[in-house]
Amino acid sequence: MTCDEAKILLHALLDNELDAGHAREVEAHIASCPSCAAELAAQREMKRVLADTKLGYTAPASLRARIEASLPQARPQPSRRSVLRGFAMGSAVSALAASGVVAVVLRQDDQQRILSEVVSAHLRSLQAGHLIDVVSTDQHTVKPWFNGKLDVAPPVIDLTAQGFTLVGGRLDYIDARAIGAVVYKRRQHVINLFVSQTASTERRPPKTQTMQGFNCRRWGERGLNFWAVSDIGGDELAEFVDKFEAAMKANVEG
Repeated sequence: MTCDEAKILLHALLDNELDAGHAREVEAHIASCPSCAAELAAQREMKRVLADTKLGYTAPASLRARIEASLPQARPQPSRRSVLRGFAMGSAVSALAASGVVAVVLRQDDQQRILSEVVSAHLRSLQAGHLIDVVSTDQHTVKPWFNGKLDVAPPVIDLTAQGFTLVGGRLDYIDARAIGAVVYKRRQHVINLFVSQTASTERRPPKTQTMQGFNCRRWGERGLNFWAVSDIGGDELAEFVDKFEAAMKANVEG
């Protein structure tokens, strides 16, 4: 085992997430590598300090008062007569337009809700013990693990040579459905690739959105929806998606 491989698994070892075989490999490497041993000791100390530190903050009542004072004052309500007159003049046109407008708004709201759930799942995964259910850098170990747990197993592609290291996978829940999450790392940054089945086979080109400081790149391909989420820059996340798509296409054509 190399230092790069060991350092990827140090967090999992510290949180008792590794299976016995991988744990023995990492511990054996640490026993013979002062650099990795020091890194593990530093992470263990950081975990202890964070556990003993009170990170909660209670905002003072004066803050609430200042926020409420800065909000715009409520506008006067229109009279009942003016409301009825306006409604009568525009009801026919509004009825025709409303159906399309409401549909667009509902779709946008639904997309934002799903994006919010995806980012929340990413945040949950960063907590101790939530990132990985199956720990492996081997795509032939990670992909079979999903079989029988989901209707469609997500594609698992090794992109280590392209700078994105496969570290494992897990089950997660988005929109009240179980989906697969394939986990990669870019340096010390986690990339969660969420994959769910969809009835549409139409290709949707990748689109990047930002929420809560995380970049999320979403696209659709071959009856699957993909969301790649990370705190890496948008250009790096786009590079990850481009390399993943290219490798997936090569696998299908091959």
